[in-house]
Amino acid sequence: MQSLFHLAFHVTELDAARRFYGGVLGCREGRSTDTWVDFDFYGHQISLHLGQPFQTTRTGRVGEHLVPMPHFGLILALPQWQDMAARLQAAGVDFVLPPQQRFAGQAGEQWTMFFCDPFGNPIEVKGFRSLEAVYAS
Repeated sequence: MQSLFHLAFHVTELDAARRFYGGVLGCREGRSTDTWVDFDFYGHQISLHLGQPFQTTRTGRVGEHLVPMPHFGLILALPQWQDMAARLQAAGVDFVLPPQQRFAGQAGEQWTMFFCDPFGNPIEVKGFRSLEAVYAS
């Protein structure tokens, strides 16, 4: 049996959330009411509820960059990551940290990008040539 991750957080408008998570990110919509909507976030469940999004600050030091904290995201195989990067760029998403490679040639070599949803919720998407390298040290 596979374990699934669930994350519930606030957005300020469900129609805009549907356009971003369903349209731009390509997530399949699940159940909903007039105050929340679920999405299949690449095999995991996110529940977007009407309310005030959480506060974030750029305090997460990754190399020479400060990234938004807290944040959530995905780890994808590199071809999926490249497809998502192209889709986000085509949609005109404003990146906090544009698509790039880090740790080249090292254990944990990866590609990453940071962006925010329309409500300011920060998302990081990482890509790996092999998902077995995710925890390499």
